[in-house]
Amino acid sequence: MNLFDMSLDKNPANYVSLSPLTFLKRTADVYPNKVSCIHGDRKITWGETYQRCVKLAAALSAQGIGKGDTVSAMLPNIPAMFELHFAVPMLGAVLHSINTRLDAESVAFQLDHAESKAVFIDSEFANTMDVAIKEAEATPFVVDVKDDMMSVDAPIGEIEYEALIGQGNEGFQWALPEDEWQSITLNYTSGTTGNPKGVVYHHRGAYLNAISNVITWDMGNHPVYLWTLPMFHCNGWCFPWSLAASAGTNVCLRAVLPKTIFKLIKSAKVDHFCGAPTVLTMLINTPKKHKEGINHKVKVMTAGAAPPAAVIQNMEEMWFDVTHVYGLTETYGPCTVCAWHDEWDGLSKDEQSILRARQGVRSVMLDDLMVADPETLEPMPKDGESMGEIFMRGNNVMKGYLKNPTASDEAFKGGWFHSGDLAVWHEDGYVDIKDRSKDIIIAGGENISTLEVESILYRHPAVMEAAVVAKKDDVWGEKPCAFVTLKEGESATEKEIMSFCKDNLAHYKAPKFIVFGELPKTSTGKIQKFILRDMADEI
Repeated sequence: MNLFDMSLDKNPANYVSLSPLTFLKRTADVYPNKVSCIHGDRKITWGETYQRCVKLAAALSAQGIGKGDTVSAMLPNIPAMFELHFAVPMLGAVLHSINTRLDAESVAFQLDHAESKAVFIDSEFANTMDVAIKEAEATPFVVDVKDDMMSVDAPIGEIEYEALIGQGNEGFQWALPEDEWQSITLNYTSGTTGNPKGVVYHHRGAYLNAISNVITWDMGNHPVYLWTLPMFHCNGWCFPWSLAASAGTNVCLRAVLPKTIFKLIKSAKVDHFCGAPTVLTMLINTPKKHKEGINHKVKVMTAGAAPPAAVIQNMEEMWFDVTHVYGLTETYGPCTVCAWHDEWDGLSKDEQSILRARQGVRSVMLDDLMVADPETLEPMPKDGESMGEIFMRGNNVMKGYLKNPTASDEAFKGGWFHSGDLAVWHEDGYVDIKDRSKDIIIAGGENISTLEVESILYRHPAVMEAAVVAKKDDVWGEKPCAFVTLKEGESATEKEIMSFCKDNLAHYKAPKFIVFGELPKTSTGKIQKFILRDMADEI
């Protein structure tokens, strides 16, 4: 026996399962009077948040909800959604956050697949949820969440949220999980082809990624965080738990409205928020009068589709400090960061924005990251040119896909998580995504990165948003097709856009078709390229 293992066993004094629930209890004990949530005129302290979560857990327990049960939520970014991130795990139950843009059929599938025992519904989504519940085989306990910021009141449940909390016992004895591998949340992928996959997180990963956020973003104590990112998306990239760890303030926001965002930044002194590149583009193009009056530094974290360098540069010019991260639903949200180096401060703004647009290196809590051959898993050379797939492994990679062992085995083949994202590795070890494997365009045997073409389109002074997809071609196999949204008051012709691309790209990479109009997006601001691919083939 190892000398250092003799009579040195785990016990309650020296070993506790890692769980983000410990963050809430600690902050409520230390900062009970600090504001945890702001929603309109309403302010809730951390002491109140803790008691509300305990009483909610008690009330759900009285309804028979317990360890391993699924509790679903169809809610925007309001205090109830934040509270459920703690109350549900207090029971050992699993929180299932539903994308608020889904149709009734998709929601019904998730309720059945997750075997939901309870569901919390905001009035805004009552009609969709009413149909979904009737279509589903599952028969969950339904709770209406009435929000004073929402004029519509459409109850379809058995009890209202505040009344349910009122039934709870504030002395309820909840417990940390005995095993930190215990499931804490369930999030579904977008499901653009077939049914979505249910991604399962554990307490350990949620704890570690929440801390990773605090360290990666240098959040410090008492940050003021604006909820532009949906909490249903990867559990808000684990920021509900990060805010509890850092004793911060959640500034709630029902919908992403640029004017409201600037108003709240000023009135609540918001210093942190997250958003997809499309959200940043909306802010950049907001009239100047709404941007005036911000006299403090605001940190912005962006991910999703790789942000064009021009978008990052424009945000920096507005005095926002942009941190670029990368991750997937399967990695609890962000798991890499474009970590900054002091020596880059002396570079030009253009050079800095190009560096910031890279996906970067592994975050503090990710064990390993590589760009490798998708079949052999042989690492690619760090030459900035050789393209391979991004692979990760660590504690902030999902447990697996619910009820889908085949997909789980494929995702973890070779002891690494297969991201499906194609990238190059630079000499300094920074990863730079070139495309999703399904988005790369192959024209006459040549690979064309849609992200490279999009980055050029974003440089055009009239272009607000752009997306490039493959259009089938009988001769070349595929040709690039660009979908473009112009800035308000600006104009450009198809010929002008094509000429601009040819002046800045190899001619074979330039789009052969330009389509003007609004771009279809998900509720998290991601452009839905699968819709654009169908549209391109119909042109």
